Amino acid sequence: MLPYQNLQEAEYALGRNLTITETLWFKYSATKSDYILYCHNTFFLFIFYTVLPLPYVFIELMRSKNIDDKFKIQHKIKNSVSDMLNCYKKVLVTFVFAVGPLQIFSFPVIQMIGIRTSLPLPSASEICFQLLAYVLLEDYANYWLHRLLHFKWGYDKIHRVHHEYTAPIGFAAPYAHWAEIIILGLASFIGPVIVPGHMVTFWLWMIVRQMEAVETHSGYDFPWSPLKYIPFYGGAVYHDYHHYVGEKSQSNFASVFTYCDTIYGTNKGYRWYQKEVYEKAREKLKQK
Repeated sequence: MLPYQNLQEAEYALGRNLTITETLWFKYSATKSDYILYCHNTFFLFIFYTVLPLPYVFIELMRSKNIDDKFKIQHKIKNSVSDMLNCYKKVLVTFVFAVGPLQIFSFPVIQMIGIRTSLPLPSASEICFQLLAYVLLEDYANYWLHRLLHFKWGYDKIHRVHHEYTAPIGFAAPYAHWAEIIILGLASFIGPVIVPGHMVTFWLWMIVRQMEAVETHSGYDFPWSPLKYIPFYGGAVYHDYHHYVGEKSQSNFASVFTYCDTIYGTNKGYRWYQKEVYEKAREKLKQK
């Protein structure tokens, strides 16, 4: 909750006029507790998880009507409406019993590390810098946590649930055992812990993370995607291979970038597959 009674007090405290976005933030957040503002994140996760996969759902349904499927990574796999809806419903159950409580009860950590809701709002450059730091830190931590889950006990007891989809779909991005949601969710908090920022930045980070997870699990490789121009970005093809290999996968553990797998030598199988199998299959589809 902001410590100002009105806009004039806020402007006096800052020594300047509020920007348009700061005025909007004041009007929205002035009477809301920090806890309520933090809980917005749970709502955003639900909305973006529901909305982001919908374009891929539409494309998948069009494939069932014999529309060109040359962008589908595992083009022989088709998913029905019931398949995708069943996945969505199972994720919502996990969301209610794992993601929701994790978000709500982690508020003391947010307070301890200093995620603020006060004015001034962060600049665009500050937000971009912090988001970049969060992505890099999460990617490194996720690599090792994910790799640990591929040891026999972790895979058999926890991670095998996520690998039920050998050809992933957007709705399957958070489809996992509740314990995995918590374990890999810890990686997403490392950035804000090390580089704490504003609540708005924290919201944006969770949204960006959700967008990236849905994209890498989409099952589609679009050549015009602007994400292909991000250095070392793995993308859907990279993570799809991890699911395609399944239980025996010891490759492509990173969530966003490829540098960890390259440094630690866990992408050799993928590099062979990409050159000898995937690219040749793509060429055959283009020729049809």
